[in-house]
Amino acid sequence: MATTGTSSSGKSAKSSASKSKSTAKKSTTPVARGNDAVAVLKRDHREVERLFKQYEQAKEDDARKQEIFQQIALELKVHTQVEEEIFYPESREYVKDQDTVNEAEVEHASAKDLIAQLEQMEPSDEYYDAKVTVLKEMVEHHVEEEEKEYFPECLKSEMDTKAVGERILARKEELMGEMAGPGSRATH
Repeated sequence: MATTGTSSSGKSAKSSASKSKSTAKKSTTPVARGNDAVAVLKRDHREVERLFKQYEQAKEDDARKQEIFQQIALELKVHTQVEEEIFYPESREYVKDQDTVNEAEVEHASAKDLIAQLEQMEPSDEYYDAKVTVLKEMVEHHVEEEEKEYFPECLKSEMDTKAVGERILARKEELMGEMAGPGSRATH
């Protein structure tokens, strides 16, 4: 997901501190760092969480809500595409229960459907806020499962998360350019 220089640097300092604490507690568990696949995907998750908070703070400002939702939609479209094209196929052989990957793909399909519905609506529409809230809850559930079950399993495996992360970053850059269009502020 796209991040700005200021917010990501503030978050990485906080993230580094929490990673150090978790490393001290569990030295046998590999810690995602830098640009490995898990670290990249977790940064995406944090960016979307930040955008959903901004959306909630926009309250009655329909123009601001629309702008923030468009950022959320872009971030989620790029994120789901790189997971589906790169991370999920690469990780399948390292995940014991294939339902983990299958469920993640089904959750993506549901989120994409809701995004498509929202893109046809205006913030003033009766169900707009409700649909954004449901999308947020779906994403939170998906993120929790990935970060607590799926990603740790990949990190403990022989999966080359560094190489996969490099491919994800390159593909994200391509997709951001394609989806954001000319003159967009979307960066990562």
